[in-house]
Amino acid sequence: MSKGNTTENDVLKCVLKGTDPSWRSNANRYLALHTADPGEAGSQTTSEATFTSYARVAVPVADWTDGGSTFTNTNLLQFPQCTGGSNVITHVSIGTVSSGAGQILYSGALNSSLTVSNLIQAQFAASALAVTED
Repeated sequence: MSKGNTTENDVLKCVLKGTDPSWRSNANRYLALHTADPGEAGSQTTSEATFTSYARVAVPVADWTDGGSTFTNTNLLQFPQCTGGSNVITHVSIGTVSSGAGQILYSGALNSSLTVSNLIQAQFAASALAVTED
């Protein structure tokens, strides 16, 4: 996964100037699904899924397992079940807000795309979502 441009700047400011980013103390990070690569310059709304009932998933900061150079989700992460429309999901992002054009902290491509349509529920099993620095 790669960091968004704003996040890269936040990390540099934190490491080199001791300036905490505003989002650091938030209790949750928010998982979003995308139909295309949101890119490093994108926001959480860039190519975001639009199927009926879609909503971002809150992930408490304590729910990431520290594996040294790779962090993984500790628990099952489930999006709401689709109740209409459809999307082909190709990317996932971790961001700062539950709705709106929030900052992307990390984003990456899925191993294979997922077609979400009526009654399909996108999810990531425990340890299936891995975040590493590149």
